[in-house]
Amino acid sequence: MVDAVRDTTIEQFSQTARAIEAEIGQVIVGQKEVVRGVLICVLANRHALLEGVPGLGKTMLIRSLADALDLKFARIQFTPDLMPADITGTDILEDDEHGRKVKRFQDGPIFANLVLADEINRATPKTQSALLEAMAEQSVTVANRTYRLESPFFVLATQNPLEMEGTYPLPEAQLDRFMFKVNVTYPTVSDLVTVLERTTGASNPRAQKVADGKEIIGMGQLALNTPVASHVNEYVARLIVASHPDDASAPERVKQYVRYGASPRGAQALILGAKINALLEGRFNVSFDDVQAVAPSALRHRILLSFEGLAEGISTDDIIADLHKAVAR
Repeated sequence: MVDAVRDTTIEQFSQTARAIEAEIGQVIVGQKEVVRGVLICVLANRHALLEGVPGLGKTMLIRSLADALDLKFARIQFTPDLMPADITGTDILEDDEHGRKVKRFQDGPIFANLVLADEINRATPKTQSALLEAMAEQSVTVANRTYRLESPFFVLATQNPLEMEGTYPLPEAQLDRFMFKVNVTYPTVSDLVTVLERTTGASNPRAQKVADGKEIIGMGQLALNTPVASHVNEYVARLIVASHPDDASAPERVKQYVRYGASPRGAQALILGAKINALLEGRFNVSFDDVQAVAPSALRHRILLSFEGLAEGISTDDIIADLHKAVAR
């Protein structure tokens, strides 16, 4: 990717983002909150995890996003027999011009800008861990050699709920590397009727390219430069601290049902997500409402419930709602 990044204005940011959403809307019916959550992660040059039962269009949504962006796209279908080298690549032997055997690194599908990790929790933990370095440091190490990944780089992963057969839970360290965890829900009746009309006929709508890598990087740079008032930063910090059960400010249900609270990376996801949410709404200032809009996606996978909380049917979204009520603006 060319190092030069265009100067992006708020108007250009909003126009490009709406064009991307509109192109995805040509294929995906409804799911506006899901599309917005994934788009925020892409503009932040971060990673997103989409969870939902099979058949809700998770993979199609990410493919449509890839169609709308002029980026190198790769899909990895995670299966129990997938090996780490199938993701990162490996050294191979080949003949040089003198007929001698030489090693050459054959890169894997992780060497793309937009990587779809499809059904990521169907692979074993060893294979899942092959993504850790790439997601955290944007690099891959094979045979003691480190290779940089081209910017922009983001992993958009899908997973089935853990209650379904053939799944392996993602370790907490890997979950924490996803900026957002977005829940994909069932469509409404009217949305389902539209889905049937679009998908059971001869037409095959597909998103058209409306943005390239330089534009995405420029939009992300504008987000980083968006100011955040000190009282909003303090509000986010108090939210994160109150999510820990051993803190005096924690709500009652946090103390009773939470095992571990959100990490500092959760606070970073809240602030960066709130910045982009404000820009998507045409504002250059971040409000408390922007923080609350992105809080479920930013924190639901970073708050770990205790066994008692799981047994009582408490959800992390319930805990996040309690945090908003307990922490004063």
